[in-house]
Amino acid sequence: MTIGEICNREVVYVSRDVAVNAACKLMRHYHVGSLVVVDESDGKRVPVGILTDRDVVVEIDAMDLDAKVITVGDIMSPELTTVTESMGVHETVEIMRFKGVRRLPIVDAENRLVGIVTIDDLLEVLAEELTGIARIVAREQTHEQQARR
Repeated sequence: MTIGEICNREVVYVSRDVAVNAACKLMRHYHVGSLVVVDESDGKRVPVGILTDRDVVVEIDAMDLDAKVITVGDIMSPELTTVTESMGVHETVEIMRFKGVRRLPIVDAENRLVGIVTIDDLLEVLAEELTGIARIVAREQTHEQQARR
């Protein structure tokens, strides 16, 4: 299974010149804890950073800065890791573990933003897989019990 098959294709994004308070309103409106920061040119959205609700708390609230003046580009996490939509789920999990990140923007072969995957998304998929494995075990036990009667 590829990460492109399970990622969320409806990504909430923002440009780096947007004020932090406007970005926070987007997070609230869309019920998300992060925004992918993109540079746009020729209709191509290229991810360049990520802004999380934690960034806002640590960088703005804790420092008593004005969220109407500070821009997303001022406080976004600039070290952005992305994965291509053709990458496998296991590989993606390994990258997230190695980098210590809870969310990854998904890009196409031309580095255009096409989705996002979060730890929650991966937990849901893995839980479904584990449930499937548990059903195999239960059916095997039932089959064995019926065969030995």
